[in-house]
Amino acid sequence: MAPTLRRFLGSKIFIAALYHFIRLYCATFRLHVVGRGHWQDHLAGGGRVLLCCWHQQFFSFIRYFRGFRYYRPSLMISRSADGTMIAGVAEHSGWRAVRGSSSRDGRRALVQMIADLRQNRLAAHIVDGPRGPAGVVKRGAIVLAAKTGAVIVPVYTESARRWMFNSWDRFYLPKPFSPVTIRFGAPIQIADQTGSGGDIETQRLALEAVMRPALF
Repeated sequence: MAPTLRRFLGSKIFIAALYHFIRLYCATFRLHVVGRGHWQDHLAGGGRVLLCCWHQQFFSFIRYFRGFRYYRPSLMISRSADGTMIAGVAEHSGWRAVRGSSSRDGRRALVQMIADLRQNRLAAHIVDGPRGPAGVVKRGAIVLAAKTGAVIVPVYTESARRWMFNSWDRFYLPKPFSPVTIRFGAPIQIADQTGSGGDIETQRLALEAVMRPALF
């Protein structure tokens, strides 16, 4: 990407315009939300919650998750050019963008996410981002939940009327005015035994088995 284009795509003016476009676009969805009561009750009672989704499905959450800006929740986002745009949209939505990924500044970002989740009690994590492989949960979600005592709540989106992209994750975009369902799975408690690599892997595979059937 040319430096001039990169600067433009990362500019405050472009990101603000992108955010408002996404909000307007998502406002056309006929949104149906399922299963939110159990984790919201846990959060209201003082518990911590880590919302986990696939990279393929995160777009449809942007409109809905603005409603949780009161908590100033955190979301780990890569330091790529695309990540800069996503981080800007997240910040406009009232979320805190923690920059880093498994390929760059991941350890520092994970430490910050742990601190934020302990304090603010709500965060989100894209379990196979930013580069995949698709359908493979990375260990960061398990470590983050274990170190903070947060429950993991899988989140999925479903839309029969959608465009599918030829990307590594088969990213999808619901068509305007289409029905979109946001579905929250049952909370999953993660044991704080992260000193054991085998235990992390066991819990990672268990979460992957729960979430993978929701991929398109």
